[in-house]
Amino acid sequence: MKAVAPPPDVERETPVLPMRPYVASGSSATLTLLTGMNAGHLVSVDASSITIGRGTDGDFVVDDPGVSRHHARVGRGPDGSFYLEDLRSTNGTFVGTGRVGVSLLRGGEIVQLGPTLQMRFAIVGPGEESLHRRLYDSATHDPLTHTYSRAYFFDRLVVEIAQARLSGSELALLIADVDSLKRVNDTFGHLAGDRALTVIGARIKRTVRAEDVLARYGGDEFVIVAPRTGLADALLLGERIRRAIESLRMGAGDQSTFVTLSLGVASLSEVTPKDETGVGLIALADGRLYRAKEAGRNRVCTTSP
Repeated sequence: MKAVAPPPDVERETPVLPMRPYVASGSSATLTLLTGMNAGHLVSVDASSITIGRGTDGDFVVDDPGVSRHHARVGRGPDGSFYLEDLRSTNGTFVGTGRVGVSLLRGGEIVQLGPTLQMRFAIVGPGEESLHRRLYDSATHDPLTHTYSRAYFFDRLVVEIAQARLSGSELALLIADVDSLKRVNDTFGHLAGDRALTVIGARIKRTVRAEDVLARYGGDEFVIVAPRTGLADALLLGERIRRAIESLRMGAGDQSTFVTLSLGVASLSEVTPKDETGVGLIALADGRLYRAKEAGRNRVCTTSP
């Protein structure tokens, strides 16, 4: 959907608290992103108000350069009605084609923050909200490990590289391969191997930082995108992940076995600036993963031959 910024001089003010509520009993309000990397993501407006913006201290954090740190607020009046309030943003808050200071929300409005970011405000029943969340989750996450999917990773990597180039910051990519999954499959069966991948994904997720992006790359491989991270810090991150998996033990009955990870690590500064999609970055990290395997496994490699 192509977003067109409305004229900046249009202002529409609406009373914050109308005379009657617009939300039926048992319904809830939601905001759904329509544009950007996380299009389809849904957030419930179940508090008295939520703040939207780029700031990490907000309630609904959106990653868009045209959005202010504290851009807008969706609030709920004591009678159950909802309103949208601009928080003196740089690029304005719009409902439909009109720029607003404060505007009543009845449900179904397209809200725009800044020049491009759009979201839909809706009042839905609990069943609709649950269905939408499941659809979004299935579209962006791997069904086995519940980490991000391979397709999502490729899309997200393009965005993270563009942002790193724009801000002049570093970015690292780690590719991890489970060394000993065949041992688990041979000892306990393939269902146990699937369970091992689930446990490994969960352990890695607890080990990486909140801003890192963890995805299942395929088979027994995971990939981590680490924004604002140089090669030295990525090596430390890789070692933390490796040690966390090394301590895992898989067992059933009186039998047990262990699993380990090999990791290849590369940084954005090591590839050509023309690598906008991350193909070169992936190839570099994948080559180093292969070296880690050749060198004996259960190790992190940050160098090429």
